[in-house]
Amino acid sequence: MRVHPMWDRYPELKVDLESVLNLINSNIRIRDKKVHAIITDMIFAGGKLLRPTYSLLCSHIGPEQDKERAIAVAAALETLHMATLVHDDVIDESSTRHGRQTLQTTHGNQFAIYAGDYLFSVCFTILSRHATSLAHLEFNSRSMEKVLSGELDQLNARFLPPNSVKSYLSRISGKTAQLFAVSCYSGAVESKATRRQALTAWNMGHYIGMAFQIMDDILDYQGKAHEVGKPIMSDVQQGIYTLPLIYAMQKKADELKPILTKKEAMKDTDIQRIAAIIEQEKGIEKAKILAERYTNKALKELKKLPNGNYKNHLYTITLDLLNRNK
Repeated sequence: MRVHPMWDRYPELKVDLESVLNLINSNIRIRDKKVHAIITDMIFAGGKLLRPTYSLLCSHIGPEQDKERAIAVAAALETLHMATLVHDDVIDESSTRHGRQTLQTTHGNQFAIYAGDYLFSVCFTILSRHATSLAHLEFNSRSMEKVLSGELDQLNARFLPPNSVKSYLSRISGKTAQLFAVSCYSGAVESKATRRQALTAWNMGHYIGMAFQIMDDILDYQGKAHEVGKPIMSDVQQGIYTLPLIYAMQKKADELKPILTKKEAMKDTDIQRIAAIIEQEKGIEKAKILAERYTNKALKELKKLPNGNYKNHLYTITLDLLNRNK
């Protein structure tokens, strides 16, 4: 699979996304043909390509449209995202992603870590060739720092009592929302948008990323394994406690804490009990309300941007993310 079928509704965008993947692939220069094939297979594994999509659409905000440059920036951002996913899978000991076995499952942790590191280098190779200014390159470097800091925060918070909505939101702000924000911002900057327009795009991307991660966490509780592409409630089993569980903890801490203290020793009955308590306390419904609030904030920022067909696409795609089931 090359580009996810969700983009069939947007033929021109689909072509650009194919160009994004091809550019990433053309920058993979590994002599070992077997290793090269493994990395290439991962690139074309069928991810949704949301971050490059937002970057490409936001490249229509400003008065200067340079298709080649917009595709290059989108490719760099997707490569960065791929690199963080590979490292994520090692840390989380994930066996599948997008319904496929992860690199660390098929080739071991060492291979996966080096593959992720290699993709980081590819990201900056593409950026250094196409970014319009050193300041822009430095900006993306700082953004990567924040993304990785968010990942470290999540790792450090594993199996800690899930008591604070604020700490959860802070974590996903770095882990997920940062990259959505920089994707929208980078597209705007490369189109020579005004500073105010670029910051509006940043804010929009941040809110989209917050809503996206909350919905992603909701799906971990209520999705179907073959649709989500990973085992249901795998986050809880890995000690990653997200918003639905945090809301349930506010009322049922006495019931949940003894189960959560079992950590890796939790059994299927424990997982089922956690799910039942979350349902009883409407944790998923409360989390969905917050995701809707962030989506509405994103759409409010979108209204401030210059008119154009790209806005219709941004509006539709952002609402689709809120209402997805996988």
